Order: sequence, then structure tokens, then C-alpha cells
Amino acid sequence: MNTAADLRSGTWPATSLPYGEDHQIFRDSARRFFETECVPHREAWDDAGMAPREIWKRAGDLGFLGPRIGEAFGGSGGDLLHGVAAVEEQVRAGVIAPLLWVHNDIVAPYVVQYGTPEQKLAILPKMACGELVGAAALAEPGTDGDPLAIRTQARCESGDYVISGRKTFVANGATADLVVVSARTASGISLFVVPTEGLAGFSRGPLLDKLGQRSADTADLLFDEVRLPVASLLGGQEGQGLTQVNERLVEEQLMMGVGAVALMEAAIEHTVVYTRERKAFGHRIIDFQNSRFRLAEARTEAAVCRVFLERCITRFMQGRLGFSEAAMLKWWSTEKQCQIVDQCLQLHGGYGYMLEFPISRMWLDGRGARIWGGANEITKDTIGRAL
Repeated sequence: MNTAADLRSGTWPATSLPYGEDHQIFRDSARRFFETECVPHREAWDDAGMAPREIWKRAGDLGFLGPRIGEAFGGSGGDLLHGVAAVEEQVRAGVIAPLLWVHNDIVAPYVVQYGTPEQKLAILPKMACGELVGAAALAEPGTDGDPLAIRTQARCESGDYVISGRKTFVANGATADLVVVSARTASGISLFVVPTEGLAGFSRGPLLDKLGQRSADTADLLFDEVRLPVASLLGGQEGQGLTQVNERLVEEQLMMGVGAVALMEAAIEHTVVYTRERKAFGHRIIDFQNSRFRLAEARTEAAVCRVFLERCITRFMQGRLGFSEAAMLKWWSTEKQCQIVDQCLQLHGGYGYMLEFPISRMWLDGRGARIWGGANEITKDTIGRAL
């Protein structure tokens, strides 16, 4: 049976994905970065509610920001598998901050896919080096994840847009210099790319006090008559925001599936190691049939999730992953993740409830996955409506 060291070395689980030597080099470098430059500061960053700006610059220097941004715009020109490797290694290292996947796999692709040539040239090189940290401000108080219910307004005035409204649950919100913001315009919902430095009328609320993922800075953003040039309209055309958000949701849910599967695999491996070493009534925990059965079920469910995840990754890389299929992956993998991590915590007994043990952090940090990216109840309803 494999140990936690096997998982961290990348030798398990087996994969059907077309990783090459450059992907492995990137994965190994990412693992070293998270283990040596992030893990030692985990508690301090949790206490602060965020990681320092210096670690973002360091990540940019090492090529971990915007690895899929084209070389013409300062990136590495990598593919989706580089993003997958980064997410998996961060999950396996057990660190939340810096929240690279929001920057890399949510915000940057908005600019890559929809930005005008001028927007790409102005923004992407700065995202790749860490000069700009990205966030997406789409949710609002009281909208319950419904993008059609937003109240933030962007009106045209004297050749500019003037935005007023409040956004909530913004990941990287306290750090971000570049925010993708949704607002109502005359032609419908539109997205704007908003540099925040020195922006009159823009402010941030206090860090939100969360159950888990405490080092992933999360805050409300407030826009009070914020004046933006017309060039801030993402893609240069009004009324495209809802389409853009829905299209990008496919990849967001895919990457949530990556994180969920990596977390359940890590939880199982930590628990196998623990139950081999820990004894009760003179026997190792793993020698009790109940323990073996629970771990056997968890390993099987994780393997099934891994197969479906890799199918979805392959289909996405082929341009064939549909909205419903991504939604299936998101809700199923995050539900299984929470179930498996909870079972693994139970097998740790009282020690599983102690924050010094990795399994307790996994339980706390992973719980939100059933809520963000579209609450699982909404996600299932989306799948059902497509039948």
C-alpha cells in the first residue's frame, strides 16, 4: 500500500493524462515552493488572515503565476495540466495561501479569453510577474449566487463608466490590484477589469472571519461612484457578462474538482499512515475490520472520482467539456471529498479533532467546497434542468 510520501512524490495515483517532462519539472518545483516557502508560515498567515504580498512576488519570480499565459504576454505558455499540477501540489502540501488558483485559473483566463488586445498587453504581463494580483468580484449580498440578481450599476457618464455597488465573498479581495467586476449596464450585465491602486471611490471591507481557509484573504469590495474609462469594459462590448461568467464557470468547476480529488486522496494517505502507527486495545487501528472497510470504501470512491475527473480534464482540453458535465464533477467530487475527509477524521479519534493534525485542517478548509463555485443544491438543479 502507498504511503503519504508516495502521494507527494507524484507516483500515485496512476494517471491517464498526457503529462510530459516539463509538467513533471513544474510539479516538482511547485511542491518545493509550497513545502519550503509556504508550509513554515502557515500558522502565521492563518493568524493574519492572509499571506504577505512578498510571497506573490516570489511565486511570480518562480513562474507559478499565470503559467498558462502565453509567452508573448510574459507567461510560460503552459497548458491546463500545469494548472492542475499547481492545484494538486498546493492541496497536498496542506497550505491555502497564497490563493494562486483564483489568480491563475479564474481571473487570468477572463482576460486571456475575452480581453481586447490592449487589455491583454496591459494586464497579463503584470499578472504573470506578480505585480498585479487578481480577484473576481461577482457575488453580492443577498443574491444567493444568482448572477441575474446583482444590483451593482455601471452607467455611462461623460465618456466614462461610473460604478456603484457592493461585492461580497471576494477571494484575494484584500490583496487584489486587479478585479474582474460584474455590473448592470444599459445593454445588460457586463464585466469590467478594474485596477484598484489609487482608485477613487473604491474601498475594501474588513477581512471576513471564516470557518476554514483562514489564510485565504476574503473581503467585501465597495464601489462608490467609481469612475472607469471605457477601456475597462472586458472585451469592449456591453451585455456579454452573463455569457462570459457561464462559460468560465465550466473551468472553475473543473478546477474545483481537481482540488476535491487531491484533497480526498491526501486525506486517505494521511489516515493510512496514522492507522498503521496508532494502536487501540493492543492492535493497530488499521487491523480492525471496520477501519479497513472504511478505508477500502474511501479509496474506491476516490479512484472513481479520479477517473471521472481525468475524463473531464481530457474533454476540456479537447474543447468538449459541457456545462452539465462540469457541474456533475463539481457537486459529486466535493460531496465525496467532504464525506471521505469526515470518515478519515473519525478514524483519527480524538486526535483528529486537534488542529495540529493535518486531517483537522482538511476538514475545516474543505467544507466550503460544497458552497462556492455554485452551491451543490443549485448545481444539481442546473444539471436536472438540462435533462
